[in-house]
Order: sequence, then C-alpha cells, then structure tokens
Amino acid sequence: MLGTRIQDAINEQINAELYSAYLYLSMAAYTEAANLAGFAHWMRAQANEEVEHALKFFKYVGERGGRVVLKAIEQPQVEWTSPLNVFEHTLEHERKVTGLINDLYEVALEEKDYASQMLLHWYIEEQVEEESNAEQIVAALKMVDEKPQGLLMVDRQLASRGED
Repeated sequence: MLGTRIQDAINEQINAELYSAYLYLSMAAYTEAANLAGFAHWMRAQANEEVEHALKFFKYVGERGGRVVLKAIEQPQVEWTSPLNVFEHTLEHERKVTGLINDLYEVALEEKDYASQMLLHWYIEEQVEEESNAEQIVAALKMVDEKPQGLLMVDRQLASRGED
C-alpha cells in the first residue's frame, strides 16, 4: 500500500511531468514558427518522453493501491529570444526537475518506502541523461554563435533524434 505522503508527492510529480510536456510543446511551437523543424522535432520527442514519465508514475500509483489526483497544468512560457535561449531554458528546467526527483526520493527515504526508492532510481538516472543532452546542445549553440549556417547544422542534428 502506498502511503499518503508519498502518494501526494508522486501526484505533484505527475503534474510537474505533464507541465514539462506542455513546456516542450510550447518550445516546439516557437521553434517551428522560426522555421527550425529539427528543433521542433526534438522538442516534440521530448514532450512525448515527459508524458511517458508521467504515465509511469500514474501506473505505479495504481499498482501500489494509491489514487492519482490530477491537477490543473500551468500555462508554459510561449516566447524566447533565440534557439540558444530555448535550450538554456531547457537545461534550467531539467535541473529543476532533477531537484524535484531528488526531493521525492528524500520523501521515499523518510517513509522507508523501498519500492518507491527503486522506481526513483530510474528517474534519477534519466535526469542525468536529460541534463547532459541539454548541456551538449547549449554548448553546440554557443559554439556556432547562432550563425545561420551553424543553426542549420544543429537543426539537422536535432531532426535525427530517435534515429539512433
């Protein structure tokens, strides 16, 4: 049986994961409007991942006899100053999510909820990957100094996400 404290914390995390999906869809819309289809593709794929993360928590709550309670999702930002700004915001957001996952893990530790701790190990590892990916793209965008030919190269690279 899932304890009330961890259930409530996971419900908050489900909301945060769904907000992340909204944020990345907003970024996809922004980059699509800027004729950066590769950036938009990357952001849509990222949004899909965030929904998968929310659904993994959703399923887990049910498996442990808990109850998911969905809350309103905050409207995300809709404008950025540049593609670099989009990915700087992405990195900042992923670092925030890492903090939320770490806080959730602390609750699982305090509650001695070993099953939740095991689930959260996956999310902790996932956040290392998420931050690393965003850091690499920020570095690439800084390297090309947002010059059109450099942006097109990064756009082409981002368009290939999911083809590995």
